[in-house]
Amino acid sequence: MNWERSFAKLPSALRQIHWRYFSDLTYQLVVRELKLLYKRSFLGIAWTLIRPLLQLLVFYFVFNNALNLKVENYASFVLVGLLVWNWFAIAVVEGTGVIVANPMLVRQPRFPVFILPIIVVLVGMIHFLSALPVLLIFLLIEQVNLQPVILILPIIMALQFCVTVSLIYLLAAVNVTFRDTRYTIDVLLRLGFFLTPVFYSISSMPDKYQGWYLLNPMVHLLEAYRAVLVLGEAPHWLRLGGVGIGAIALLFFSQAFFRHQSHRFVEEL
Repeated sequence: MNWERSFAKLPSALRQIHWRYFSDLTYQLVVRELKLLYKRSFLGIAWTLIRPLLQLLVFYFVFNNALNLKVENYASFVLVGLLVWNWFAIAVVEGTGVIVANPMLVRQPRFPVFILPIIVVLVGMIHFLSALPVLLIFLLIEQVNLQPVILILPIIMALQFCVTVSLIYLLAAVNVTFRDTRYTIDVLLRLGFFLTPVFYSISSMPDKYQGWYLLNPMVHLLEAYRAVLVLGEAPHWLRLGGVGIGAIALLFFSQAFFRHQSHRFVEEL
């Protein structure tokens, strides 16, 4: 289980071999996961688009028309929120149960268990990227002009990747011992969907509540995505920096906790 220590002691040539092994293993596991997800599915990966589009349809007609939220380019605004939130929420739920769901892999001698949470987030990122062309169509329909600031998008995605993996390392390790963790997280994320400005603007909330909203890292990530894609302006770098520092700190802690607990995974499964 001490892959990091063993890797640090290897000569540079052997490290290259191990990096190649990890990259090949990652590729094979991602392909395996995608095949399992869409086995015997007629529409395949198109289901990742159907869900947010149906949600968008409901929010557009209910909230934009009935409640008149007065959000400019509302369809693009909501679709960005749905794609970002779905990547985060689905990955966290699936990642929380990833160790329990793969006992055969975990029991393999010297298998790098730490790679499994990364696979879950990578699959979610592939779904997110596959939906971006549809988002671009909505941006064109609403006559939103993409600006050069869109080149910042990979940085925001990397931040979300780090935040999500950090949470999954912690939750996946806990879920091996306490199997109710996944179901609890599923309920909390359903509540979190409404407490995160996915289909409404944070500016519509009273000032006394906005301070609590700003404690949620997903709020800053959503605002950054919308700034780059919909508004065509740079994100709030100070807030993104805070998210990045918090994500890195959490990643160090959660990885250490995951490594410590990983010695008990086989006997717990």
